[in-house]
Amino acid sequence: MDLSQLKSIADADVSGKRVIVRADLNVPVADGIVTDATRLERLLAGLKDLSARGARVIVISHFGRPKDGPDPALSLAPVASRLSELLGREVIFMPECIGPDVEKSVAALAPGDIAVLENLRFHKGEEKNDKAFAAALARLGDIYVNDAFSAAHRAHASTEGLAHLLPAYAGPLMLEEIGALRAVLEAPRRPVAALVGGAKVSSKIPILKHLVGKVDKLIIGGGMANTFLMSHGVDVGKSLAEPDLVETAREIMTEAKAHGCAVVLPEDAVIAREFRSGTAHAVVPTLAVPSDAMILDVGPKSVTHMTDVLGECHTLLWNGPLGAFEIPPFCDGTFALARAAAKLTKEGKLTTVAGGGDTVAALNAAGVTHDFSYVSTAGGAFLEWLEGRELPGVAALIKAQS
Repeated sequence: MDLSQLKSIADADVSGKRVIVRADLNVPVADGIVTDATRLERLLAGLKDLSARGARVIVISHFGRPKDGPDPALSLAPVASRLSELLGREVIFMPECIGPDVEKSVAALAPGDIAVLENLRFHKGEEKNDKAFAAALARLGDIYVNDAFSAAHRAHASTEGLAHLLPAYAGPLMLEEIGALRAVLEAPRRPVAALVGGAKVSSKIPILKHLVGKVDKLIIGGGMANTFLMSHGVDVGKSLAEPDLVETAREIMTEAKAHGCAVVLPEDAVIAREFRSGTAHAVVPTLAVPSDAMILDVGPKSVTHMTDVLGECHTLLWNGPLGAFEIPPFCDGTFALARAAAKLTKEGKLTTVAGGGDTVAALNAAGVTHDFSYVSTAGGAFLEWLEGRELPGVAALIKAQS
């Protein structure tokens, strides 16, 4: 993909135009209340800008996974209400996303108005990328803007099909996300470190294989580090590991060496015999894990070494925790390294880009999210970009320009 071909909505004439904004309003809701408005807060500047420029703004999004048509529990109505509160102005909610009634309501919007349509996934045509459904959405607008990088890995009607039916542009969040990832993987300040953690190697094989050719240091943590330790003949006791992927781990290590990428594994570990909060635990060298114990976090020597590695680098890409951070005391390693990375960022020594659901949760828990250079709220799209895959939602914007 030639990302230089992406056109920004900032350069388009939107005055009086019906502008369909594909956003990601898929936020946590409990008892009709939005419990985490981070994604909504990031949309505000872009929506305010379009409104101030006289656009008639029509926000569309999926929400949850409806199984069989409309489900009141998955209505976007409470999300639209919360968005209205955050904007400090009325947001019109329309209880459908296609059809004559919606077309009539959209036609009645005044320049500057902002409307949110009902959950796209109430129609099966959305996920099937149905041409008729995409055409019904297109009838609502004059211009299409994709500002949902987090949904760009899906070839759905609202993320891929619609881009071919209207003049298509990238929104500010889409460009911001792509810019942050390109800065890390395409033209970074070197040396570059990538920290990849999480439970299983199997879920990150494509990422690891792609990154060893892009970065100078690869720090591996979480349960997946145990499989790499096993590839070195280390007995990891009852720790989470994937013995059938030991050979794959060796292959990744070999690829890393061929690319001049140094792989950093834990030197010591926090172990326990039970996986619960407050359980008895100890720190041991990774070469001395008892056969009846589990590795649940990296130890202090590992944190010191990893911190030193970050100190030698100018760019960090972070995806995945170092341990079972949800349960004290197995959060200490992740939190300590996150705070070290945040400190280096604030000092201007390190550019830090992080993403993935568990990663964002860990950085939030460590209290350092706002100190990183960029933290992505995208999940699957972030991971697929790290794998080097083409995202349909991004590719459609580029093809629409050609």
